Amino acid sequence: MNLLLTLAAFALALGVLIVFHELGHYWVARFCGVKVLRFSVGFGKPLWRRQLGQDGTEWVIAAFPLGGYVKMVDEQEGRVAPQDLPRAFNRQSVLKRFAIVLAGPLANFLLAILLYWGLFIHGVPGLKPIIGPVQPATPAAFAGFKPEEIIVKIDGEVVATWQDVRWILLQRALQKAVVEVEARNARGEIAFRKLDLSGFASIELEGEFMNVIGLSRYQPPVKPVIGQLVPGAVAERGGLQIDDEIVAINGAPVNQWEEVVQQVRSHPAQPLAFEIRRAGRNLYLTLTPEAAQNEKIGKIGAAPKIDRAEIEKLFTEVRYPVAQALAKSLEKTWETSAFSLKMLGKMLVGEISWRNVSGPITIADYAGQSARIGWVAYLGFLALISISLGVLNLLPVPLLDGGHLMYYLAEIIKGKPVSERALHIGQHVGITLLFILMAFALYNDINRLIAG
Repeated sequence: MNLLLTLAAFALALGVLIVFHELGHYWVARFCGVKVLRFSVGFGKPLWRRQLGQDGTEWVIAAFPLGGYVKMVDEQEGRVAPQDLPRAFNRQSVLKRFAIVLAGPLANFLLAILLYWGLFIHGVPGLKPIIGPVQPATPAAFAGFKPEEIIVKIDGEVVATWQDVRWILLQRALQKAVVEVEARNARGEIAFRKLDLSGFASIELEGEFMNVIGLSRYQPPVKPVIGQLVPGAVAERGGLQIDDEIVAINGAPVNQWEEVVQQVRSHPAQPLAFEIRRAGRNLYLTLTPEAAQNEKIGKIGAAPKIDRAEIEKLFTEVRYPVAQALAKSLEKTWETSAFSLKMLGKMLVGEISWRNVSGPITIADYAGQSARIGWVAYLGFLALISISLGVLNLLPVPLLDGGHLMYYLAEIIKGKPVSERALHIGQHVGITLLFILMAFALYNDINRLIAG
């Protein structure tokens, strides 16, 4: 069922992103008077086709879904009927051609803005920015942060969720900035902290960089009481039952569920002596955690009993009036686009690993995960991927929209089109670069699958 949901969520995301991108090209081409021959979602053999409109544009769904295209009347791609020559793409002014090509990536940014706008109006759930344990000898410890403080502002900007805190601090860390953080404790007292993020190498910011800073989100203490058991897993087979309280493991007293997790994870395929309290009596069981993730981590298939009321207190919902939501959506789209370009630039100069490049397998996995969480998370994922697609297509790489825009800029500067030889060389360079990028992405995908 999870696999089917993942595939469906991925297919829907691809369809929406491709259609929106190509509609950008299509509508601006029509506006500029260019005749469109085909609108295709996917490449290769057509699985479905219809001819619609006065021009008889062919609408196609093709076999290979990772992309799409809008085919226009163009003398560089084949013979054009005399009556269609004024409507040929290649006969349009350079500014019109520039606008038609630019419209695809802009459509992706527009889609992200619309999605974020709707989400900010509806309300986006998030965790309150409450600080958990502060790691010693880290920038957060030196700044004086205390557990259970609530972060209110960063550099004067109000933050409502832990996700906001993480996003702003990541951007400031890439800028190697010193930030001022306003925090409030349980008594309502305000404290100002100077958090120095200037000493990090970019490579240190990969993964969960908040651990490097020394900040973690607050989690209420969870008692070591069994709340759920996976049918047929180690815990159930070994005799554990719902409402059992774990008192000790291998003789070491247990006070919180996290201690149970640490013991189990660190003893894959090794017997553990559990002391439990059930209905006022102490019992003794031996469980051998199942080895997982290449036999590095143990698991028994049990989850704690959660106080839902306490968990609910940690969540908040962020929503804005219509006008403010639009401003926030524009800001979010701009910041995400700029951040993507910065990260790409750091990859090119070797400051950040190319392991961060994701391919279709990872994107499909994220699509499935967000869909399982709910439609709000899925639309947020869709907005993020739409921005990524827009940024990718604007890169000055031949074969991508950005490569064509680069040629048109050269034409504007020179006053004449780029030579056929330059176009031919650029095409080969573009194919090579895209092949290398796809190879990196697929390698990373496969490596993540193998590593679990």
